[in-house]
Amino acid sequence: MKTFLLSLLLLTGAAQAAAPDAASFFRSPNISNVELSPQGGYVAAVVDLADGVTVLAVRDTGDLSRYKVIIKTTDQERITAVHWINENRIGFTIKNLRIEFLGNQDEMAADRDGANLTHLISGNWEHQREATGRAIKAQLLTADYAFFDVAHDGSDDILVEKYSWNEIDRTPDHSRLYRLNTRTRQLHGALEGNQPAAVQWWGTDTSDVPRLTISRLNGRCITSYRGAADSAWRELDNGVCYLDRRFTPQFFDGDDTLYVRASHQGYGALFRYDLKAMKMDKEPFMSVQGFDFDGSAEIDYDSRRLMGVHLQTDAGTTYWLNPVLKAEQAKIDGMLPATTNTLHCARACLKAPVVLVVASSDRQPNQYIIYHRASGKLEALGVTHPDIKAEQMGLRDFHRYRARDGRGIPAYVTLPPGEAAGPRPTVVLVHGGPNTRGAYWDWDDEAQFLATRGYVVIQPEFRGSTGFGSEHFSAGLKQWGMSMQDDLADAAQWAVKQGWADPKRIAIMGASYGGYATLMGLIKHPETFRCGVEWAGVTDIGLQFNTPQSDASQETLNYSLRTLIGDPDKDAEQFRQHSPLLRAAELKQPLLMAHGLEDLRVPVEHAQRFHDAVKRHNSQVELITYHNEGHGWRHQENRIAFWRRVEAFLDQYLRP
Repeated sequence: MKTFLLSLLLLTGAAQAAAPDAASFFRSPNISNVELSPQGGYVAAVVDLADGVTVLAVRDTGDLSRYKVIIKTTDQERITAVHWINENRIGFTIKNLRIEFLGNQDEMAADRDGANLTHLISGNWEHQREATGRAIKAQLLTADYAFFDVAHDGSDDILVEKYSWNEIDRTPDHSRLYRLNTRTRQLHGALEGNQPAAVQWWGTDTSDVPRLTISRLNGRCITSYRGAADSAWRELDNGVCYLDRRFTPQFFDGDDTLYVRASHQGYGALFRYDLKAMKMDKEPFMSVQGFDFDGSAEIDYDSRRLMGVHLQTDAGTTYWLNPVLKAEQAKIDGMLPATTNTLHCARACLKAPVVLVVASSDRQPNQYIIYHRASGKLEALGVTHPDIKAEQMGLRDFHRYRARDGRGIPAYVTLPPGEAAGPRPTVVLVHGGPNTRGAYWDWDDEAQFLATRGYVVIQPEFRGSTGFGSEHFSAGLKQWGMSMQDDLADAAQWAVKQGWADPKRIAIMGASYGGYATLMGLIKHPETFRCGVEWAGVTDIGLQFNTPQSDASQETLNYSLRTLIGDPDKDAEQFRQHSPLLRAAELKQPLLMAHGLEDLRVPVEHAQRFHDAVKRHNSQVELITYHNEGHGWRHQENRIAFWRRVEAFLDQYLRP
């Protein structure tokens, strides 16, 4: 334990040893899916063994040397989720890595000693076709079902979500909730009567009763509600998706107090909503100027009350309502001063003998620790990436810079370890989405991998990103290739002015939308970006609307994309001006491309057509394809190989 704590304190000084290889950053986590049992007597975790094989192990929190292996996977399977059903029974989800499309996840359950293993849901679509038309009340559920949540009543039940499709889309049209007994496989409805149309999201109260839905229908986002004993649904909110200032349900405190995110002074804040009075508080429960609320609740299911909220602003923190947990947080922070320490309690939050601590920082991957309440001692469980040494990593910080039109743009900057003799080669790393938040002040494997290779890493939260106010988001509507793109070039120039970046050695790179922005950056700002790396990237805006292989639904094509990107008819000229494929002849710099052949979000046609177009006049372009990947790299051997190739590419074109 002394050695463990000492490693947390080594956060100063330049790295003396060689930086770890790509495998240390991008292999599957050594430990993951760590979960306390409901009463805190046991802790489950997925542990990675050699060659990609994993095991699900359950350990006694009173004596961590006592453990039981529940299941062992092959190198073509991965346990992606673990959930305690009750103190004696545990559920888990297994992903089949041989198949990339939706639905290839099996749901299992077993007793904590490994007995009574039950296969609940088959992710095999062949089984789905065989089972069509047969009664499934007491047999293996088919691939149109998926785990939703556990029941919190001590029973052997879980909640499952049944998806339904229309005759056009690859993605589900709506869903419905059921209760499933994990021993008998008996299926029962979780609600009576009808439900709202086109339900895409369900909200259950602390008694596991479905009370809220969010539907998407003809471009409108509709929140509906029903009382715990009611069958009729009523609308709480109805507005145009992305445009109207609506509220979004977050979590319940008890059965009739709902917390929602709603607008306050231009930012998303957390409000209480009284479901008995059907009224939201006038003043927010929690708000942080400059940031939208981004958090999760810690609930004590004995009392069904809110204990605290884990919150992300520029960095992570926890706001505790309960004084006991607040005092425990202070004590643990005193013992682990070099990390952000997130406390997770069991369902019996105040009665459990232990608390799970996740300790991390910008330079330290997640470490899992058990805090024993009786003794006040910490006991290590494991670390996700044991080869990473904090003293070898770069410093990461949050900044805001000014774009050319004066807009403040948030950004995370990761500087290489060690003292700088002058400006250094730099990478502008662009997040995907694009309408999401890209980065936080925490461990970022991509940024730290690049920083340990000597690159300054800039991660802009360009306009259109979420998390930084409604106006910042709205400023990015229909701005692909325009002001959104300029924000990235302005980030590079800002880094030059700070003295960090060598203006002659700046690369741009990213995946999905970040891949699109990489291509447009090389075309639109060749004076700024010397080379680029893109993977799973959009190469033509028009292809987003008319590629047969795409998984985009009619709702997405007819409403969401037209709001966020533009109308392919009305904005046809804008699409032509800002589609990399139609301007491929202008790209002269070195470019590394990569794509999964099974990608349905951005089909490989994007990469193939663009590569062929650029290759006619630019010999410094390369396309790597992975036959067993979709939209991103799920297989660790591909992740490691890809980032080693990125390292070689950047070394070739950005070094002096």
